[in-house]
Amino acid sequence: MSTAVPDDSRKVTTHRLMEMKRRGEKISMLTAYDYSMAKIIDQAGMDVILVGDSASNVMAGNVTTLPITLDQMIYHGKSVMKAVKRALVVVDLPFGTYQGNSKEALASAVRVMKETHADCVKMEGGAEIKESIQRILCAGIPIMGHLGLTPQSINKFGTYAVRAREDEEARKLMEDVHLLEEWGCFAVVLEKIPAKLAARAASELRIPMIGIGAGGGVDGQVLVMHDMLGINRTFSPRFLRRYADLYGVISGAVQSYIEDVKNGGFPNEKEQY
Repeated sequence: MSTAVPDDSRKVTTHRLMEMKRRGEKISMLTAYDYSMAKIIDQAGMDVILVGDSASNVMAGNVTTLPITLDQMIYHGKSVMKAVKRALVVVDLPFGTYQGNSKEALASAVRVMKETHADCVKMEGGAEIKESIQRILCAGIPIMGHLGLTPQSINKFGTYAVRAREDEEARKLMEDVHLLEEWGCFAVVLEKIPAKLAARAASELRIPMIGIGAGGGVDGQVLVMHDMLGINRTFSPRFLRRYADLYGVISGAVQSYIEDVKNGGFPNEKEQY
């Protein structure tokens, strides 16, 4: 059976992502939060696996990403790392663990790296978290930035609408993305911003720009696994493409199991000792 995934088992590193950008190879990135799904995604050939604070929504049922704790992120990170052989694994630093205190930010990042064995961390924001970013980078911990719609700041924005449509916000985003590269971040996620602005950022910077709702002119794409597999039916933004309807598949399987148990069809003679 033919496949679009290259036969390449080499470990993906931050340096390799830079190489991919230089040669124009797009970067694939998807979230995972547990061992079983991470193993499937990694073996399928994913370049980057994000242990996202979106676990707060899809795993814990919270309305926003804000409630998830550092201990919970470390739990998910450890579970994913036990499964992954090839992909670069990024763990989100959750809300409240880095924004106000650079020493606390470093302590949070060190815990993630030591306890999960992940490859790097991701942080939302630009100039306003300069001290935290620089302190973590000085400790030798790689950082993926995140600009545009930053879900940890949703109470500040008050909406999940597209960001950086206005000139002033677009100018600030471009300033921040250049600062992140200057400070030493190895990549940046650009979430829900105009495609032309995202393409401009990708063309001006040497580090990869990973888009989610940021058009096709960036260096790679990221989606939340539960969204693209159709497990989550309540989230339907324009940028989301559903590659499966696992909600329907799983629901149908569960209903069939219930029916078989109720009518005595399971287990049959071959399924008992």
